[in-house]
Amino acid sequence: MEDQVFAFDPLVVGAMRLGEWGAKMKTKQYEAFINACLELGLQDFDHADIYGHYTTEQEFGEALKSNKSLRDQIRLITKCGIKMQAPNRPDHLIKSYDLGGEHIVSSVEQSLKNFNTDRIDVLLLHRPDVLMDPFEIARTFEDLRASGKVLYFGVSNFTYHQFHALNEIYPLVTNQIEASVSHLDAFDDGTLTQCMQYSIQPMAWSPLGGGTIFSDDNDGELKTILKNLSEQYDCSLDQLMLTFLLKHPSQIVPVLGTSKIDRVKAAVESTKMDLTREDWYRIWQAAKGHEVA
Repeated sequence: MEDQVFAFDPLVVGAMRLGEWGAKMKTKQYEAFINACLELGLQDFDHADIYGHYTTEQEFGEALKSNKSLRDQIRLITKCGIKMQAPNRPDHLIKSYDLGGEHIVSSVEQSLKNFNTDRIDVLLLHRPDVLMDPFEIARTFEDLRASGKVLYFGVSNFTYHQFHALNEIYPLVTNQIEASVSHLDAFDDGTLTQCMQYSIQPMAWSPLGGGTIFSDDNDGELKTILKNLSEQYDCSLDQLMLTFLLKHPSQIVPVLGTSKIDRVKAAVESTKMDLTREDWYRIWQAAKGHEVA
């Protein structure tokens, strides 16, 4: 299997909070949101089968069905592998993971139906499954790609070694990991270096650290540095936090978690910003709580 190359947009629009778990959008609202993102130059939308307790994909798909011209303007990214307890999944007796070939295929078939489409652009394995067999997964990926149902494959939340084990037998296009000024593990544990080694772009979920930095109760050194630098660069805190990630040479792709188009627009503006190395390390130092060695 030859290497696959997939170039993400600088930012990916996350769908987790568009439906039941957030804005509770209706079909026309989804449609308007998708169009607004496209007008801002964003075409990549990140989903997971479990979002909204297994409802958000279908709601998003209703917008694609309502306006059939949208499907060819966007790229659908979705994830599978988590079996969450939910009223519409009565056979899920406990929360567990399943990256067996049968479950991956059935998840893809359901996502295709939900989205009213014939293809998923990028399929990610949502969480590592202790019982996963990389060779079985690779065979499943090969079959799905040969059928045209999935064009590219990646993983999410995989460790350095878990990624390596699968990528050695089937080329992956991303590892979607948690990364922000509040969560720096990927910078230190080899994950981002590995992505550069294989010339793939890492995706970053929760790029604003879950919003804890914006809390009125947060008055720590990191927030002070970010506030001072945001004044210096004439930008918002969230723009500065995104720019911190975008500065890294691995070409981190933040996954936006907002349903508000004005915040998406502000995020797009951050892609035009830059930080000096010293200012980047000011944030790093404040986030770490100590000087570099």
